[in-house]
Amino acid sequence: MRFNAAADQAEWNVGGGEDEAKGRRVEQGELRGVVALDGPSGTGKSTVARRLAGSLRSGYLDTGAMYRAVTLAVLRTGGDPAAVAASARLELSTDPTNPTVRLDGVDVSTDIRGPEVTLAVSAVSAVPEVRQALVRQQRDLIASALRSIGGIVVEGRDIGTVVAPDAALKVYLTASPDARAQRRSRQDVAAGRTASVEETLADVQRRDRLDSTRAVSPLRQASDAVEVDTTELDLAGVLAELLAMVDKRGLRVSQAVTR
Repeated sequence: MRFNAAADQAEWNVGGGEDEAKGRRVEQGELRGVVALDGPSGTGKSTVARRLAGSLRSGYLDTGAMYRAVTLAVLRTGGDPAAVAASARLELSTDPTNPTVRLDGVDVSTDIRGPEVTLAVSAVSAVPEVRQALVRQQRDLIASALRSIGGIVVEGRDIGTVVAPDAALKVYLTASPDARAQRRSRQDVAAGRTASVEETLADVQRRDRLDSTRAVSPLRQASDAVEVDTTELDLAGVLAELLAMVDKRGLRVSQAVTR
């Protein structure tokens, strides 16, 4: 898997010391460390994670997109999920302004959001070998970001509990099922996908049940995570709370540093 991150006009290289030795420009953002954002679908997790990463000029990793990409590959090939996860060539851009996903050289950023993938992703992501393979890759991406730009915002369902248990800040986003269904429905309409709020609510509840009861890395709140209920908050309100947490823990430097 290739890690590719860039934001604004900065060139972010991921070679760490090798880049410095070759004299390449490595620009660090304002975030120091890992911010782990967990929670079920429809809580605004993806949108606020991207905005937070953009505000801090950090890397951004959507781990759910990785599971969706593998699920798409399984649906297309009919292959065994464990074998597909081991062989699929995934390339993720961790630029929060353009977080694309490529599967075997093809951009599948739109395809992985389709209804067929949504219906199948919980089952595929519950396969232990799939999770093991992708968690290893996720940890490599996080390590690369920390070496090169100093920090990364990572979103998913097991970031604070499994992927990055030592994250400097762990946040668990939640919201009422009705609010989450309304948000998901609006997202689908904006993306050209059609589904009623009732159908979306049923899907949200189905995903919750599957994700929270799987044997490996179930959806749950880390014991040291801060819970944020987004039911009555807009995007600006959630972002303000998260930035305040980052500042309170001393994870933001005053300005980007070029080495």
